[in-house]
Amino acid sequence: MPVIHPLTDQLINQIAAGEVVERPAAALKELLENSLDAQATHIEITLTGGGCKRLQVSDDGIGMAREDLPLAVARHATSKIAAPSDLDAIATLGFRGEALASMAAVSRFSLVSRARSTAHAWRLDVEGGAVGAVEPAALAAGTTVTLDDLYFNTPARRKFLRTEATEWAHCEETFRRIALAYPDVAFLLKHNGREIHRWPGVTRDERVRQVLGEAFAQEARFLGTAAADLQLIGYVVPPTAGSALTKDTAYFFVNGRFVRDRVVLHALREAFRDVLHGGHQPSYALWLTLDARSVDVNVHPQKTEVRFRDSQAIHRFVRQSVERALALPVGIQAVTNNLQHSNVEEERRFPFATRSETTAGVLRTSTYDSTKQAAFSLPVRETAALGGWGPSPFYDKLFGARPSTITESAALSEAAESESAGVPPLGFAIAQLHGIYILAQNHVGLVLVDMHAAHERIVYEQMKEAATTLPSQPLLVPVTLTASALEMATAEAHAETLATLGFELSAVGPTTLAIRCLPAMLRDADAAALLRAVLRDLHECGDTQEISARRNELLATMACHGAVRAHRLLTIPEMNALLRDMERTERGGQCNHGRPTWYQFSLDALDALFMRGK
Repeated sequence: MPVIHPLTDQLINQIAAGEVVERPAAALKELLENSLDAQATHIEITLTGGGCKRLQVSDDGIGMAREDLPLAVARHATSKIAAPSDLDAIATLGFRGEALASMAAVSRFSLVSRARSTAHAWRLDVEGGAVGAVEPAALAAGTTVTLDDLYFNTPARRKFLRTEATEWAHCEETFRRIALAYPDVAFLLKHNGREIHRWPGVTRDERVRQVLGEAFAQEARFLGTAAADLQLIGYVVPPTAGSALTKDTAYFFVNGRFVRDRVVLHALREAFRDVLHGGHQPSYALWLTLDARSVDVNVHPQKTEVRFRDSQAIHRFVRQSVERALALPVGIQAVTNNLQHSNVEEERRFPFATRSETTAGVLRTSTYDSTKQAAFSLPVRETAALGGWGPSPFYDKLFGARPSTITESAALSEAAESESAGVPPLGFAIAQLHGIYILAQNHVGLVLVDMHAAHERIVYEQMKEAATTLPSQPLLVPVTLTASALEMATAEAHAETLATLGFELSAVGPTTLAIRCLPAMLRDADAAALLRAVLRDLHECGDTQEISARRNELLATMACHGAVRAHRLLTIPEMNALLRDMERTERGGQCNHGRPTWYQFSLDALDALFMRGK
């Protein structure tokens, strides 16, 4: 007696439903993608009970003819591909031809459609896989698909559904992803008879405001790059963004399809590595466009994963694009910090393309006069050590010897007058607080700077920009230190690496090292403490390849030791030199560990703090 037997079509569809229609949100995704493939410009979604009791999607797309309705619910029947070669360049969101059949097998399913070229609409009902007859129906245009009582005939699957609130949350998130990918399409979402979202077709900027909120729109930095057939457009939020509403917002689209790709996620983590603090996650909304032949979307039943033909090129392109957007100095602001500035042409099928400029954001320089910049800054190589210069004419006037009749408020008034002619983004220093923070005044209000964190970033970026071998500074008197056996062995094993970092060492005893040269940029650092920290990192790195990969981490350690320390008193010109260097330094908003280097307090916020005007 044979033990192998073919499965029935109904059982096959129910098994497929477990993969394709995992929960109501998965069914909603498939229906929305069908509507978009049908060139819909307005889509209405109605949910009841989180989508478990009813899920209905209506669109104004091209619709279907009477003879197409039975085929629409048949397994592996589709209008989107016809030959094996079509799988090499899939340009539609759906193509498998199994979604509607799977949904119809596990629900009370209704399909009503009217083709644009016909005068009448038709209806097809399917209950638990049993297909009914096609009947006349009333519908103005497009297609309406209704799923009632999802999984009513598969109780084992229904038991895996969560509460109504949980399933609704998943459905809303799916809706948000689709709405973000296609901003020129109008969407209406209802749940339990209540209208939740009504979003007309708009530009991408406006859709980002609708979906991700005003806080994200205010904090986000525009990104637009192109290389060969690759285009990446979107918004990244610098880690220093103050609003909690922008945290952990992560949306990445490939040719209009939301994906979670390991290559892309790793590239984004690498791009944020140098500026992200602790366990924080990056925030972004990005649209990647590439040739359909360069990406395989047919690797997952729910099409949330893709495979790139050249994954290394994609990784490099995404990482470098996001790095450049995050690296903009304070003195060069991205125009699209307010999203209305990004005038990107919107296209019907690919609203995420295109921008002719190959640039990491449209840039504008700050408005202050370059002559003032020259008066308050010095070359980077000189300001790194923050060492003694005379006060500039402005500070002679503001803080230097002046008649006793000039009050402090009058001096501040003079500073305000100078600002009206144009002020640097971080303003002008007015004081130092407890030898730790710099207080500066700009056109917005008060700027508070952590001088150690800021100088640490400046030194770090200078080191990264230096040649492969950092320049050395010979010491007039070598510095000796007592080293452990592990430190002695590490210094001997990594002598070549230490030389590229600017160190020259010699063993003058079984447990004694002599430091004869230091990195020139860190000549004022505590030589012994700096070397111990570097040796510790070298020991943890391991082999040479790992050391090369972690070079930036070694430089960050060295920069931390070489930066100006807390409780060091700075003169006003030194403070201003530091502010000007911050404005020119990439990633100047965060220190090497991802902590913020400065905060802006507006006059309105200060007035509210002291209840002025109330």
